[in-house]
Amino acid sequence: MAWTQIDWGALLPDRYRVEHQLGQGGMATVWLARDLTHDRSVALKILRPQLAVALGTERFLQEIEFTSRLTHPLILPLLDSGMIRVPGSDTLSLPWYTMPYVEGQSLRTRLSLEGRLPLADAVQIAREAAEALSYAHLQDVLHRDIKPENILLDDGHAVVADFGIAKAITTASSSDDSSGGMAVGTPTY
Repeated sequence: MAWTQIDWGALLPDRYRVEHQLGQGGMATVWLARDLTHDRSVALKILRPQLAVALGTERFLQEIEFTSRLTHPLILPLLDSGMIRVPGSDTLSLPWYTMPYVEGQSLRTRLSLEGRLPLADAVQIAREAAEALSYAHLQDVLHRDIKPENILLDDGHAVVADFGIAKAITTASSSDDSSGGMAVGTPTY
């Protein structure tokens, strides 16, 4: 099946109108969508079909579970989630979830545009990201992939996103890679 030819918007027609792709990572594709029930823009994240076939859906479902536990103004919240059946497949269903669409930019984008940040801005971003991560830790969630791409700048505040490789602190250890021999996270960070 040609995964790139799937009309994702047709799979959730009563809830969301998919507008365009925002980005794609190793695990999922993120789309800008319109929540038709609440008349708002959302980011719709769908597990990539190739990953679901090769590795299963467990890690993405874990991301949904962890994100749903985190209610903090500096953590991008989960709004809705579910499973969609892939057209042409009798067995493949993909998990998805929505989160608010952040109209700002990532810290990575801002750094690329501006270079070094003013000290006051850098301190505020670091403080807010640390506050969000501290809260996540209190909820027994370890992010494991904090980097400029996962810090969104929205209305003057830093918001932590993408708990895709998060792990429960009580089960995490320094020797645990939880990926069958592959390192997790972004090596640079």
